[in-house]
Amino acid sequence: MPEFPDPETRNALAEDCRRCPALADCRERITWGNGPEDASVLVVGEAPAAGDPDAERWRGGNLTGLAYTSRRSGRKIRQIVADAGYAGDAYYTNAVKCFPADPDDPTDNREPTAEELANCRPYLVEEIRAVDPVAVLATGKHATKSVLAVEGRELDGFLESVLEPVDCEQLGTTLVPLVHPSYQEVWIGRLGYSREEYVAAIRETLSELRT
Repeated sequence: MPEFPDPETRNALAEDCRRCPALADCRERITWGNGPEDASVLVVGEAPAAGDPDAERWRGGNLTGLAYTSRRSGRKIRQIVADAGYAGDAYYTNAVKCFPADPDDPTDNREPTAEELANCRPYLVEEIRAVDPVAVLATGKHATKSVLAVEGRELDGFLESVLEPVDCEQLGTTLVPLVHPSYQEVWIGRLGYSREEYVAAIRETLSELRT
């Protein structure tokens, strides 16, 4: 099991945020980025889920206030990154920092809106520029689209973009899209990888960017 992040690494960029009233009303906590601020890789998720109040530690960002700290997605992506050789050398955050509740089921999450992604993007840009990583690993379609938006670019087919590096001139780094950990068991195989091959491909891609 990957190591649970030190709460002291929680990088709160504001005491409060009300840019998205609907998100502010349904969140428990703002889910800020966490990890070393000189990390080699910066991992971007979509948005925190509702969280699991019955979990001992891995309760999810909406309850812990730390991105990628759920028992499912959080542990999965942290293990993938660790197996690729970046345990302790990765910063984790989300494109949207607050839990986007589904109005029909407040315990479930919906996709963040384009407006919510845009409202939260300045925080993401601030994090990327401060950490200055070798690569941004964007997990899933929405995280990838939000990073590309900074460059004035659109996403043309997500699955085709997985593990294809994109130079980000405005951010001074390279974007590497990954499948979202919630769906990795499905999509890694469909992309033609075993888990071990997928991890090796991430490792090789990052190694090439560091040379």
